Amino acid sequence: MVSAVLHAVVIAAINFEPPDLQRFKDNIPALEIVLVNAKTESAPEKADALAQANLDRGGNTDEERRAKSSLPAPRDKPTETKVKPAEELKQTRKKAEVDAEAERQLQRVAELEKQAQALMTQAKSRQVTESEPVKQAEVPQPEKGRNREAVSQTLDRAALASAIADMARLEAQISKQQDEYQKRPKRKFVGARTQEYRFATYVEAWRQKVERVGNLNYPEAAREQKIYGQLRMTVSIKADGSLEKIEINQSSGHQVLDNAARRIVELAAPYSPFPEDIREDTDILSITRTWTFTRQDSLASD
Repeated sequence: MVSAVLHAVVIAAINFEPPDLQRFKDNIPALEIVLVNAKTESAPEKADALAQANLDRGGNTDEERRAKSSLPAPRDKPTETKVKPAEELKQTRKKAEVDAEAERQLQRVAELEKQAQALMTQAKSRQVTESEPVKQAEVPQPEKGRNREAVSQTLDRAALASAIADMARLEAQISKQQDEYQKRPKRKFVGARTQEYRFATYVEAWRQKVERVGNLNYPEAAREQKIYGQLRMTVSIKADGSLEKIEINQSSGHQVLDNAARRIVELAAPYSPFPEDIREDTDILSITRTWTFTRQDSLASD
């Protein structure tokens, strides 16, 4: 018992400290291992590095080298794409569509003009080139097979003459259509929502005159029969103020009102001649308006 107590006292007097593992870690050299793609039966006397297999020299040089693999190039950070607001994208897309439509219209006009010019050129060139064989056919042929060739030449001349006549007619028709197009009167069409001041002023004066004449000459049949309604009418006026034509675009459903509207427009004519700023690019002005025969027995336009 006394011996055990003495041993306990001695052990307690001894101070045990745990080992410093970090110190051992810092003092231990790094172990470098090389992976080789070949091996030999004999081990080298002095190894330069550790590997998974014995390799006593290798490669195609006597210099002290090791195969290395280059690191992959660092990837660039993806460029941040600035996202446009939805409204801005919508406006951009709409503008692109409008520009594309305008470009298509211009291309269409250019194509039509090019086709017309090509037809004229083709008609003239064929008339010249196809007339040459006729002259060549008049050259005397050898005696052999003269009759057969004479018949063939006669048929060829007839076919060529017919083709030339057709081309001449086509050329004349194209020229006539072009002349007629150039001579056609220059028209302008305006509705109730006229934006251009020069047309708006003239149309408003015209509307007031028609309404004034219409209320002074309101149809008695419509008043007596209590007929009311609305119609849409296009009135075409020449530059001197005279009427060219009247068209009912949408009937009121009552012949009495449709006829009364025509008669009122005719009674109000002639109208004022076009002012100079309209006359310079307009020969006929077509005005489309909606007219209403109201329950108060009056004529009004929108």
